[in-house]
Amino acid sequence: MSPDLLGWAATAVLIATLTRQIYKQHQAGSTDGVSTWLFVGQITASVLFIVYSALMGSLVFVVTNSLIFVTAVVGQVLAVRRRRSQTR
Repeated sequence: MSPDLLGWAATAVLIATLTRQIYKQHQAGSTDGVSTWLFVGQITASVLFIVYSALMGSLVFVVTNSLIFVTAVVGQVLAVRRRRSQTR
């Protein structure tokens, strides 16, 4: 098996897992236990890993970390919207 194929498979599993967790969290209707610092850390780490991966020339990791970045941003936006709607 090609190392790149293995990397793409891992990316698919990871993104599916993160997407499902964000969906489940959104459907729960609560932001209890959702830390803003988790998202800040995830976004920061993703940006740093994107740059690192690009410098290393690894397309698999550039894409993976970019998708993780997107999930962090989407998760944060949904959490902020939920918190605002709960305070109204």
